[in-house]
Amino acid sequence: MSRLVLFIESVSSPLREECAGELDFVSEHIQWSSLDLERLRDHRADLVVAVAAPRCSSAENFLRWLVKNPIGPPTLAVLPPDNDLIQLAAEAVDDFIVEPIHSGEWHHRVARLLANDSPDNNMATTQERETREFGLAELVGNHPAFLRTIEQIPLVARNDSPVLITGETGTGKELCARAIHRLSARSDLPFIPVDCSAFPEHLFETEMFGHARGAFTDAHRDQMGLVALAGSGTLFLDEVDALPIAFQSKLLRLLQEHTYRPIGSERFVKAEVKIISACNQNLNDLLRERRFRLDLFFRLNVLQLHLVPLRERRSDISILARYFVSRLSAESGTPPKALAPAVVQKLREYDWPGNVRELYNVIQRAFIFSQGKQIQLSDVCDLPVFNASSKPSSDNFRDARARALEAFERAYIEEKLRETGGNITRASRLAGKDRRAFGRLMKRHNIRTNP
Repeated sequence: MSRLVLFIESVSSPLREECAGELDFVSEHIQWSSLDLERLRDHRADLVVAVAAPRCSSAENFLRWLVKNPIGPPTLAVLPPDNDLIQLAAEAVDDFIVEPIHSGEWHHRVARLLANDSPDNNMATTQERETREFGLAELVGNHPAFLRTIEQIPLVARNDSPVLITGETGTGKELCARAIHRLSARSDLPFIPVDCSAFPEHLFETEMFGHARGAFTDAHRDQMGLVALAGSGTLFLDEVDALPIAFQSKLLRLLQEHTYRPIGSERFVKAEVKIISACNQNLNDLLRERRFRLDLFFRLNVLQLHLVPLRERRSDISILARYFVSRLSAESGTPPKALAPAVVQKLREYDWPGNVRELYNVIQRAFIFSQGKQIQLSDVCDLPVFNASSKPSSDNFRDARARALEAFERAYIEEKLRETGGNITRASRLAGKDRRAFGRLMKRHNIRTNP
């Protein structure tokens, strides 16, 4: 018998259609503006999905109400990357998922919550198969150096030891971390990504460890930190090499003793979270310069995975490009497009200082602006990344790469701001960056929006 999933949302969401057929459920839809909380208590739904992204006051009020008024069916919240809303959802719902949403993870969360009410549903075997299928689905490539790393992920996922993922910007370190989480025994628990470069120095402890009521002037209530939100799940520390030396000792305590103390609290809290960290700088250089603690490095570097840059796996460039075109076609609901041979050759010749992320941005723009069923050379040759790389230079490799990466970052930021009409908050969300980190990139490249 088909089960009923109730979606509460502001606009019709494609999430409903994504796995309805395969999981055999029917759905109903209620607008936030017309939600009757009292009638919700008696609703016959098997699962309630509260889509709170983009953030709206009705969704926030619903989560606050839910804390004090539990309902019968399990509740799954779909959230924007907003710490306050995540903390509220952690107290109110059975499970939550944070944008950007990966289709396999969405499918798995819904299946798990629906399975809890179906004793006769043989989900254990299905879950095991699906976990393997979608866990590595987004890590695309056939190059031997890349495959050696990918083959290690299931082995690393079975172990609770800290993992350090190294690789240049844009090589897919967060995708790799998510794959480890999905293939682990913690896959049903939260995956909390943390951009360590985005923390202002005075907020690091509060954001990571939370604070007790009265800890400082504006601390009117207890607040959970990101470690508490991760619970027994996975905490992914991206750009861990950007942490100031003063904060590295606090992270060291978490790794050594598995405890932390919220600001203003008189007691230490036990932490059972799995730590995955990533860096894009050479940690050996930072260690020599005493900008990274040696004892912290040893704690983080128990298991290491390295993702090679795209220029060292050129045979994968065409595979990735065609994969991105296929994915963009499926996401937009438009007919498939082909890559002209001259385009593939041009892509292979470029060094890709921004790696896979830069390749995706180029393909995405070419896909949108190309006419007809084939992406032509003219659709990519006018892009800033190619123009930047075509200028002759006597720089050594490191300087040339830094110059090309700077050109890519500037072009990418300007493109996202154009897409959002200069709205920095929306542009940062499209880029998958914290707003403060996005603002620092704008400042670094002297990019301003019109008032």
